[in-house]
Amino acid sequence: MIFRTLRIRLLLSHILPFLILLPVLGMAMIYLVESQILLPQLARDLQSEARLLAQISTLQYNQLSSQLYYEYVLSQVRPNPEIQVMYLSPEGELLYTSEVQDLELLGYFLQTDGLEEAQKGEVVVLAEYSGVLLPYGEIEVLQPVFNKTGGLIGIIRMVYPNAAASELFRSIRNLILIVLVAGLVVGMILALVLAVNIGKPVEQVTRALYNVAGGVRSEQLVEQGPQEVRNLVRSINYLVARLNSLEQARRVLLANLVHELGRPLGALRSAIHALSSGAAADQQLLQDLTQGMDSETARLQNVLEDLAHLHDQVLGGLEMKREALDLNEWLPQVLAPWQAAAKEKHLHWSAEVPSNLPTIQADAERLSQVVGNLLSNAIKYTPTGHQVQVAAGQQDGQVFIRVADDGPGIPLDEQEKIFSPFYRGEQRRRIKQGMGLGLTIARDLAIAHDGRIEVDSVLGKGSQFTLWLPVFSSLPAE
Repeated sequence: MIFRTLRIRLLLSHILPFLILLPVLGMAMIYLVESQILLPQLARDLQSEARLLAQISTLQYNQLSSQLYYEYVLSQVRPNPEIQVMYLSPEGELLYTSEVQDLELLGYFLQTDGLEEAQKGEVVVLAEYSGVLLPYGEIEVLQPVFNKTGGLIGIIRMVYPNAAASELFRSIRNLILIVLVAGLVVGMILALVLAVNIGKPVEQVTRALYNVAGGVRSEQLVEQGPQEVRNLVRSINYLVARLNSLEQARRVLLANLVHELGRPLGALRSAIHALSSGAAADQQLLQDLTQGMDSETARLQNVLEDLAHLHDQVLGGLEMKREALDLNEWLPQVLAPWQAAAKEKHLHWSAEVPSNLPTIQADAERLSQVVGNLLSNAIKYTPTGHQVQVAAGQQDGQVFIRVADDGPGIPLDEQEKIFSPFYRGEQRRRIKQGMGLGLTIARDLAIAHDGRIEVDSVLGKGSQFTLWLPVFSSLPAE
C-alpha cells in the first residue's frame, strides 16, 4: 500500500540507490584513504624522521651511548610522542627505548622482521594493514646508522604502534561516515523536493480531468516540472480547451437548431391553421400556402443534411465513392439549378466553363455539395441587381472552380473563422441564415478529395471562393 503513490515511488527511487551503494562506497573510500593515502604518508613521515635521527647520531653514536644522549637526540628531532623509538647495536642489542614498559628489555638482542636487511645497510619499511573491517595498522622503520667511513654503527627502529594508528583510522572512518550520512540526508531532501515537484503537477492534471469529467470548467494548468510532465500538462490543456470548444459548439448547435427549426415549423403551423380555417376554398391562396409549405420543408431538409454531415464528422470520417468524373458533363448540370435561382433573385449570372476540362477521380454527389454550398452563399449574400460569376479551368496540374459575388465581403480577421462550425459572421455585415455549417462542410469535402478552398474577399466589394482539386489523385484503398 505504501508504494501506491507516485511521490513515494519517486522518493524511494532516489533513496534506495543511496542505501544500497552507501556501504559499498563507504568501504571503498575507507580502503582508499587508509591503504593508499594515510598509511603510505605515515610511513614516509616515519622514514624521514628516522633518517634525520640517523644523520644526527652519525657523529657521536660511538662516543656516547648513555640514556641522556639518546634523549638529547630525540629532543632535537621531536618526533610524535606516540612513536616508539629504539636504538640497536649492529648486532641487534637493545641500547635505548622510548617506551618505559620496554626498559627491562635493555641489553637483550631483538629478533624482529627486517633486522637482517637493516644489518646489511638497507632501509626497511614494514606496514601492516588489517583492511576495512577493523581499524588496525602498524608501521615500522629500520634505519641503519653509518659512521663517516661508511661502517654500520647502529640501527634506529621507529614504530608507529597499532593503538595510535587505530585511533587515527577510527577518526578518519567517523569523518567519512559523517560525510556519507550528510550526503544521504541531502539526497533525501533533494529527492523529496523532486518528488513533490513531479507529484504536484500530476495531481493538478488528475484534478483537472476529474473536473472536466464532472462538467466543471477548469482553467489552463501552468506548465512546470520536467519536460515529460510539461508535455502531459500541455496535452491536458489542449484536451480541456477542445472540450470547452465542443461544449460551446454544442450550445451554439442547440441555439441554431431552435432558431432554424422554429421558424419553418411556425410557418407550417400557420399554413395548416389557415387551411383548416377554409383557405383551401381560395385557389390562389391555396397555391401560395402550398408553395410556402414546400419551401419551408426544403429548408428543414437542408438543416437535416447539414446535421447528417456533422454526424459523419463526429463518427470519424466521410464515406467517399470516388469514380471517374467527366467535369465537362458534370459541371453544367450542377450549375443549371443555381443559375435559375440567381435569375429568380434578379441577379446577373455569368459562367466561363471551358470545354476541355479533364476527368478526375471524385465523388460526384459530395463534390456537387461543395459547389452548391459556395453558390448558395454567393446567391444568398449578393444584393438584387448585382452579379454572381462562375469560372473553371486548369492550372499547374490542378483544376479549379471559382465562385465570385458582389456581396458585402468578409473582413480579413473573419476569413479563417468562416470555415469554423456554426460561425456566421456579425449581424451588421450579414443576414444570418442557416446553421453556419455550409463552408465547414465544403472545406471538409474538398480536403477529402485531396483539394482545398481558398477565399479572397474585400469588405464592401464582394468575395471570391476557389475550389482546387488535383487532376490526378489515387483512389482510396478499399
